[in-house]
Order: sequence, then C-alpha cells, then structure tokens
Amino acid sequence: MGFCHLSTNCNKNSNVRTEDNFLKNVSSEFLYWFSGFTDATSRRRYSTNISSTNNELSLVVWGTNLRSQVGTGKYTKLVSSIIKLPNYNKSIVIGLLLSDGWLTFASKTHKNARLGFKQTINNASYVWYVFNELSHYCSSYPYYAESKRSGKVSYNLGFFTRGLPCFTELYPLFYINNIKIVPEDIYNILTPVALAHLIMGDGGFKSKGIYICTDSYTIQDTVRLMNVLIIRYDFKCTLHKASNKHGYRIYISRNSLYKVEKLVKPYFIPSMYYKLGG
Repeated sequence: MGFCHLSTNCNKNSNVRTEDNFLKNVSSEFLYWFSGFTDATSRRRYSTNISSTNNELSLVVWGTNLRSQVGTGKYTKLVSSIIKLPNYNKSIVIGLLLSDGWLTFASKTHKNARLGFKQTINNASYVWYVFNELSHYCSSYPYYAESKRSGKVSYNLGFFTRGLPCFTELYPLFYINNIKIVPEDIYNILTPVALAHLIMGDGGFKSKGIYICTDSYTIQDTVRLMNVLIIRYDFKCTLHKASNKHGYRIYISRNSLYKVEKLVKPYFIPSMYYKLGG
C-alpha cells in the first residue's frame, strides 16, 4: 500500500498558505479522524507526520515509519512500557506465533517476554523480511545457527526481539502451562496478514491445495483454527493425519485456492509464492 500524502508548499512570494496556517485551518477532529483511519483489508492504521524540513503534512501507514532500534542499547522501564504493536505489526506477530514463532523469557529474572523466530536457511529471505518489519523491536541482527536432529544437520537463520510488555501481553493468549496453544479468540485475531504469515511460516502446497502444519497442536486447537478458516473465510477445509503420525494438519482444498490467493498474496514476498502453488 502506498503513502497517502497531503502537502502544502511554503513560498514567501506566493499566496499559498504556509504549513502553520494550513494546520490552523484544519480542525483537530479532522486530523484525529485521519490519524485513526483504518484500511479494512490490511487493518493498517494511519498517522499524521509533520515534516519541518519540507513544510508538508504527510499521511503514512502507522508502523511503517518505525525505525530500526538495533544497537541502541537497553531500554528504561518507562520507555519499554510505552512501546506498542500497531495492528499490522501485531498481525505479523500473531501469524509467526501460530507457525514457527515462540515467546520466551530470557531468564527467570526477566519479567517481559520476547519473540523468537527461526527458519531454515532456504527461507533466509523471508526471515530477513520479517526481521525488517519488526526491527523496531529488536536490539540485534538475525543469527545463524546449526542444529542436529536424528543425525541430520540443518542450517537456520533466526532472530529475537527485545523483551517488552507488548509481547508479554500476548503470552497468556498463546500459552497455558508453558505449552503453546491456538488462542480462544483466534476468530478475531486471525486477520489476512496473520494468515499470510501462518502460511509462509508453516504452510505448503500439495495435491493442488494448501497444507498448514498444525502437528504440534492438540486436535482441539487444530479444529478451532480450521473452524475460523471455514466460518470467517469460507474455505473448504479437512483434517489430515500428519505423515509423522503425530497430530493433524489442515488441508485447504484446491477449490478454495483462488480465495486464499486473493486474500493473502498481497502480503506474501515473491520467494514464498511457491507455498501458494505459484
């Protein structure tokens, strides 16, 4: 989505209103309405950004103007408490948590949770994309790691955010007794953006449809998630036993592929189109 932009050029030799005069003539109610304007599809919120260097009033997507905070050092308790997740960024986080993301506390003494996310090196471009979207909440760059499972070595790229109250707030939604679950409120929080990241993180194209790897969840959690896909998005879905015989996976029928693509492809990066069969 591009920027929405309002500007007034400042020219002493013209009769064009200066920025100050423009702002004086714009009602506060109008600015508040504009700053709270929300796109129904992406659920992005807009905010006004006043530039003193080029004398213009800009309307930007809320969250896109959040700069990277990598290397800026430790936050004070006050600063940490005022950091929030805009709706778009929050949807990304929810999609990650439903797939390969997790919340953890750096130690027993840390009171705030941090988000962790990791993928195989084959999906490095996706990890970097997500990191860039969430770098405002990170203190360091992604890390490279090797892991060994069943005698097989895998190469991964991952990152952690800072421990922040905005992530701690999500912990009780996604965890019961330290076990990750599908939230009870999944119907309301599974936005198209969140669904896109769920598929990019844990989806796959097979039999001309899309599988979502929900193996690690209980069947109750998996059914809860599937019901949202059926009821909210009108997808044709079935449960399939996972190939490893542990848990179930959600299969979105080929008959719903067009609906899925139309809904989530705007939030996909090109390197992940293969998960939609493209």
